[in-house]
Amino acid sequence: MPRHVAIIMDGNGRWAKKRMLPRAMGHKRGVETVRNIVRAAGELGLETLSLYAFSSENWKRPEDEISDLMGLMREFIKSDLDEFASNDVRLKIIGNYKALAPDIVAMLDESIARTSQNSRTTLAVALNYGSQDELVRAARAAAAQGEISASSIEANLDTAGLPPLDLLIRTSGEQRLSNFMLWQAAYAEFWFTETLWPDFNKEELAAALNEFARRERRYGGR
Repeated sequence: MPRHVAIIMDGNGRWAKKRMLPRAMGHKRGVETVRNIVRAAGELGLETLSLYAFSSENWKRPEDEISDLMGLMREFIKSDLDEFASNDVRLKIIGNYKALAPDIVAMLDESIARTSQNSRTTLAVALNYGSQDELVRAARAAAAQGEISASSIEANLDTAGLPPLDLLIRTSGEQRLSNFMLWQAAYAEFWFTETLWPDFNKEELAAALNEFARRERRYGGR
């Protein structure tokens, strides 16, 4: 059983296009999938689940789409915070979320504080996140502390304190990292599925965990 699973949630737009729906409907359905997968992670016994929600490159998208995504983020936080608290889920944000709208930042800060003592599952959500930027910030912090080494850089990553990444899943058939957890994925296992994110479910997550259990991890050895 992996301790830490990360998912690049991909395919909302294609899901909507296949059904001749606006992209906003794909994102809305994708949020429902987030809700279901967070529940499934707890039921399956995952210690940490990381989700790539909004990258630092996503600001290049049309303004109306960004507005829709931010609206869904507000809605998700408002509707699910009580469930996180009651289900012992701890929320952690990775990335420069402080650059988001002030009301979203305030909501996230409240959510982080309210769930800080929860211990069943940690949900790490990547918001305004880019791994190259994360590495630059970590290296600068390590240099300021007087030591640049693998351990000092790792200690200054946004994911510091989380278990090492064991399994990285990407939906929709794409097979690339898209600037997500470049350092953390060094020895992670990868699992790709053609399923679009809005159709991803607990059964498919369980299938990925079963495949992980069958693999032999050598970490560069024999």
